[in-house]
Amino acid sequence: MSLVDPAAPGTGEVLDASTPRPLAIDAVLFDLDGTLVDTAPDLCAALNRVRVARGLPQLPIEALRPYASHGARGLIGAGFDVAPDHAGYVELRDAFLDQYAGSLCVDSAVFDAVEDVLDAIEERGLAWGIVTNKATRYTLPLLEALGLAARAQVIVCGDTTPHAKPHPAPLLAAAERLGVPPARCLYVGDAERDVAAGIAAGMLTVVARYGYIAPHETPDTWPAHAHVVQARDLIAWLP
Repeated sequence: MSLVDPAAPGTGEVLDASTPRPLAIDAVLFDLDGTLVDTAPDLCAALNRVRVARGLPQLPIEALRPYASHGARGLIGAGFDVAPDHAGYVELRDAFLDQYAGSLCVDSAVFDAVEDVLDAIEERGLAWGIVTNKATRYTLPLLEALGLAARAQVIVCGDTTPHAKPHPAPLLAAAERLGVPPARCLYVGDAERDVAAGIAAGMLTVVARYGYIAPHETPDTWPAHAHVVQARDLIAWLP
């Protein structure tokens, strides 16, 4: 794991991260799927129900899991080899979303040690929230079922602002709602678009390597400020 000098976000000046150092932040923002919550079991189950309804065999969750961060587009692409410009995409998307809406939180759960991370954030008097591309109608019921909706100080969904990540608008909206300057925020995510959005918003960024990163992706090349192998690693960087 390496850390870029937090005084100069995005500069590429890599420091030795073997010794934890506190970051100059007042808030931590999290991506949802693949970062804060392991939603892959329910997302993949919904996709497999659509496959079975069309006479296709179920796919193993291990094959679908890396695409869970990319929502319906990623999962339908992985499960049916269909892109959004395909004539049958909308039907498949709607069928998948209907299946998912009925089973949002059957096997989904916060990642290991996430509760410890949130406790540490709150104990330090830092603000925290969630910025996701997941639509509000799925995000809020999921967070309520997991007991996180009332705990998060801000929740920005994919349809909260006119633009979704990788555009910085959702992150900037979250910072504004918290009353924290973007430069004093840390954004944690498991996708390249999360890093891009964070950098564009002027925030520090961390890649959650434990999340949904496909074998063909190259997170080491993403211009993040740090990488964590497990959620617990974040605690060492809190002020």
